[in-house]
Amino acid sequence: MTASTPPTIGLPRALLYYRYGPLWRSFFRTLGVKTVVSSPTSRKTLDQGSALAADETCLSVKIFLGHVQELVGSCDYILIPRISNFGRGRSMCVRFEGLYDVTRNLFRGSGQKFISYNVDLLQNQEEAPAFLALGQSLGFAPKEVKKAYTDAKKREQQVWKARLKAQEPLYRDKSLKILVAGHGYILDDPYVGKVITDFLRQSGVTPIRADLVDRAAALKASPKLSPTCKWEFSRELVGSIALHREQVSGIILLSAFPCGPDAMVNELLLRRLKGIPVLNLVLDGQSGTAGVETRLESFVDIIRFKEGSLS
Repeated sequence: MTASTPPTIGLPRALLYYRYGPLWRSFFRTLGVKTVVSSPTSRKTLDQGSALAADETCLSVKIFLGHVQELVGSCDYILIPRISNFGRGRSMCVRFEGLYDVTRNLFRGSGQKFISYNVDLLQNQEEAPAFLALGQSLGFAPKEVKKAYTDAKKREQQVWKARLKAQEPLYRDKSLKILVAGHGYILDDPYVGKVITDFLRQSGVTPIRADLVDRAAALKASPKLSPTCKWEFSRELVGSIALHREQVSGIILLSAFPCGPDAMVNELLLRRLKGIPVLNLVLDGQSGTAGVETRLESFVDIIRFKEGSLS
C-alpha cells in the first residue's frame, strides 16, 4: 500500500472511538485516507460480539467485537490502538492493552488486516511518534504525517472544548440534577448509555456527565476520594465526582458488567460518598429496559422525597 493509493481504514464505533474519534478522523482525512465507521450499536451488534467473545468478557468489549465484525471485508485495515498507560500511576485497563492482539486472533481466518499504534509512556512510547510511525507505515512522508497529526490534535481539542462548554450551563439548571459517572464509551453508546440519560430527562431530571470534565483538574482532584486509584479513566471520573458532588442532588455510578476496575472503584465510592444519594447501576446487556427504568425511577423518587419535592 502506498500513498498514491491510500487505503480505507475502518473505525469500530465503540470503546476508544468515543474518546479519540475526532483525532482519528481528522488525521486520516488530512492524509487523504478514507475512513468507514461502523453503524451505531444495535442488538445485532451485541449478539455478534457476544458470539465471538469469551463469557467473562465485559459488555463493552463484546459490543466492540460486534462493531469489528461489521467492518470486516469493507476496508483495507481496521484501526485498533494499543494503549497501555500515560505514565506512572496512570494505567489503562489491560483490555485496552491487549485488544489489538485479541481481536486479530479472533478474526485471523477472515483475511481482514488490522493496524495499530502504541502508547506506553513507561516505555517512552508517546502518542506523537506513534502516529508518525502509523502514517509512515501507510506510505506517507514524515512531513505530511506530522502536519496531519498536528492538525488532528487541534481538531480534537476544539471538539472537546465545545463539549465541555455545552455542559457547563447544566450545573446552573434549576431542575433536579444527577451526576452520571460512567465512561464515555458507555454514555455515548446509543444502545447502552443513551437509554439511561433519556429516561432521566423524561423524568424531569437533568443528567450531567461526569466524564465531560477538565481532565487535568479531575486527575488532580481524584486523590480527595481515592489516592491510590491507578486507572486513568476511573481517576478522571473519581476526580469529577470530587469536583462536582456539591452541585448535584444525586450520583449514578454506571458501569458495564463485568468491568473489574469499575467494580473496585465503584465499591470504594459507595463507601466514601456520604451525605448524597448514590445508585450503583451495572448494565449487563439483557434485552429490555424495564428493570433499569424501575431502579432509576425509585432513585429519583428517593432524591425528591429527601428534598421534600415528591408529590
